[in-house]
Amino acid sequence: MAKGKGKFAIGALLGAAAGVVAGILSAPKSGKETRAELKAKADTVKADVTKKAKVVAGKTEKAAKTAEVKAKKVIKEAKAEALDLEKRTKRAIEGAKKGFKGKK
Repeated sequence: MAKGKGKFAIGALLGAAAGVVAGILSAPKSGKETRAELKAKADTVKADVTKKAKVVAGKTEKAAKTAEVKAKKVIKEAKAEALDLEKRTKRAIEGAKKGFKGKK
């Protein structure tokens, strides 16, 4: 989820929760009824947030695993390149040594 979308979603959830609370508190009900309704709404919001947090955690875990796999691949390729470069450098040095010996 992009940063902007995540902040928007959080803002929307908080705004919706504030709207629900404001609506409940302004309704002509007894304190007991209002508290019960607030608790029910809070439980609903908690369940929704928990569900969405699990989804985000799953996506984060998947992204971390993907990044780890890619990093391992890049490291393996870099090591192979370094080994190849080392071999070519050694051959070039040996060739240069032979060339210098041949000129004497």
